[in-house]
Amino acid sequence: MQFLGLIPKKFLGIDIGTSAVKIVELSRWAGRKKLENYGEISASVLYKKPFRTFEKNTLSLLSKDIAKAVKAVIEEAKIKTRQAVFTIPDFSTFFTSFELPSMSIEELPQAVKSEARRHVPLPLGEVTLDWQLLNKKTRREGQRFEILLVTVPNEVINQYKEIAQDSDLELLALEAEVFGLMRSLIDKEEKRTVALIDIGARSTTCSIIDKRVLKISHSFDISGDILTERISKALSLDYETARRLKTKYGISPLMENFEKKSVKEVLTPLIALIIREIDKVFKEFYLRKKKEVEKIILAGGVAMLPGLQDSFKDYFKKEIEIANPFSNIFFSPILEETLKEMGPAYAIAVGAALRGLEL
Repeated sequence: MQFLGLIPKKFLGIDIGTSAVKIVELSRWAGRKKLENYGEISASVLYKKPFRTFEKNTLSLLSKDIAKAVKAVIEEAKIKTRQAVFTIPDFSTFFTSFELPSMSIEELPQAVKSEARRHVPLPLGEVTLDWQLLNKKTRREGQRFEILLVTVPNEVINQYKEIAQDSDLELLALEAEVFGLMRSLIDKEEKRTVALIDIGARSTTCSIIDKRVLKISHSFDISGDILTERISKALSLDYETARRLKTKYGISPLMENFEKKSVKEVLTPLIALIIREIDKVFKEFYLRKKKEVEKIILAGGVAMLPGLQDSFKDYFKKEIEIANPFSNIFFSPILEETLKEMGPAYAIAVGAALRGLEL
């Protein structure tokens, strides 16, 4: 006899970033989601180069080498679960939105594929397409269809399949990072227009979500690594020292500390540039949809940069929240401070693991 629901379901969410691999193991039992395990490894621990190149939006290492890093995390954390959802970085995906005239639902897939040829920069035979109907709930009969198209090169998908196979994992799904962020950071009851700002090592992505539907996503190259490199060059420091000072001081208010003042002077113009790029996305969204962003959530490894949240508040005059993907997940109270600090960097991996619980 089988007692359905008495054995917890467990899934892995795996985020292969430019500089680190992050893995989260979640379980679900009796309606409760629980953090079972987590782990991370930096590329510098195993290799002298990052996990991704800057010339191509693909993995820079052979799949077997990436798998070695994934296996190292799994073994160190003593993770037994083998079913996993992997995330694809936003800079390896292509997002666009367009409208189609009213037609039958049966005609829509072919119409999307035909229209995609006008928007996708690669031959359709070299990519995998996925799409969503943005105005599914609000569209009235006779109105045009609003389509969100997501495209991923087949080369990237095949690499992830190889990584999963070489890591002895069952690949349940692949998804763009932004969807993991949405799942882990935006409550199901949220009705406002929310911007997710993911400032990672390789890029910054600004995504606007309205009533939990992705409306626009835009990436640009100013990122955590750029901030560190500028400090390193400006202050003639090695990269690791520059990274440590960035994390320690950020752009927090000046004190009688020359080192802190110097770091702030280097970073302030770069943070201002990030903010201006985000403001452009907000203005474009307003022109298209006549809606204002009401709330901003900061995610990614740079989200905890001292002074960053205040800078966003001062400029945008909106509610600014630091990402906390563990807020609706049960975990040991002893981990509370640790998870709060690492939460912004783990939001994508948490969202991927939550996708597994939904399958």
